Amino acid sequence: MASKILANFLQENLADLKSKGLYNVIDPLRSSNGPIINIAGKELINLSSNNYLGLAADPRLKAAATDAINKYGVGAGAVRTINGTMELHVKLEEKLAAFKHTEAAIVFQSGFNCNMGAISAVMDKDDAILSDELNHASIIDGCRLSKAKIIAYKHSDMTDLRTKAKQDKESGLYKKIMVITDGVFSMDGDIAKLPEIVEIAEELDLITYVDDAHGSGVLGEGAGTVKHFGLLDKIDFQIGTLSKALGVVGGYVAGKKDLIDWLKVRSRPFLFSTALTPGDAAACITAVDILSSSTELQHKLWENGNYLKNGLKALGFDIGASQTPITPCIIGEENQTQQFSRRLYENGVYAKAIVFPTVPRGTGRVRNMPTAAHTREMLDNALSIYEKVGIEMGILKRAF
Repeated sequence: MASKILANFLQENLADLKSKGLYNVIDPLRSSNGPIINIAGKELINLSSNNYLGLAADPRLKAAATDAINKYGVGAGAVRTINGTMELHVKLEEKLAAFKHTEAAIVFQSGFNCNMGAISAVMDKDDAILSDELNHASIIDGCRLSKAKIIAYKHSDMTDLRTKAKQDKESGLYKKIMVITDGVFSMDGDIAKLPEIVEIAEELDLITYVDDAHGSGVLGEGAGTVKHFGLLDKIDFQIGTLSKALGVVGGYVAGKKDLIDWLKVRSRPFLFSTALTPGDAAACITAVDILSSSTELQHKLWENGNYLKNGLKALGFDIGASQTPITPCIIGEENQTQQFSRRLYENGVYAKAIVFPTVPRGTGRVRNMPTAAHTREMLDNALSIYEKVGIEMGILKRAF
């Protein structure tokens, strides 16, 4: 007999989330995740994807995946340390290291796995981690798993970081101290202050860790936030995903050879989870080749990002302080944010509501992510719909 306690817990809490506008409805796609998507038979301008460069359905990646499946099969068949490492995995890691300008790289099944595995492989209960308060959930969980002392510093507040790092260092309580930050913060689109973080780290001998999931393929001619700031020899851990700008799935850590060798023998997701599929590995190799050979897609992404950003700002929306193509429209109250997203959907734009706990209470927003694959006509249509819905809901003042 099923547990009544569990049933009551679930029913009560699901009802509570729905009443507060905090319940997330999942919308299955009937199409590829491109600039136009099909949901329940409805064609929508897609502004919610992380498919930054439009590579998720690129014919070159699809061909590479198909060829690899025909040769190697659909699955790797084992963990990397037994016989799940194929020549494709080695080739991908070599290309990623070259792309990120590091000595070596290691591939994981997801970006979340990277943070869960890499942090806990190096940090332990005798250590401390200084973590930006707006870091991604996977960083937070990776820090918790390590059992290190976690000290959050105010978002991109270098005075607070320096003060706390100095206190930790002078306390003598910790063997190692790491500072962790997102390279690009995915909900607001702002960029970490890496030059200042590196300066503090060098002064106090901190390990540096940058999760560049939303910077790789976008900044630094595609190589990411670290290259953007010219700090390639200053960052110990560069984390990236293969599921956003590269359009496939997976994640990686890039850094010194000794670090990568250590992760191969101590990172639990690498040791205990079946390797990335051959088709995905081959598609990732092709994506890295595309990014390494041309910056055309990055330029198109930024052109579209700036166009949409300027258009939304001109209409009167609060777009925060984004420094990247990621453009939030901050609505505020959670139920109103959900309603705004639904009205956009009804009028032909898919822009998902982002509310607590992903962002702080009272800062609900729709997160807009134009890609290199959007046309100017698509963006103009989206802006017209934003204006219409914004006026109807009283978020924008009616033009006279």
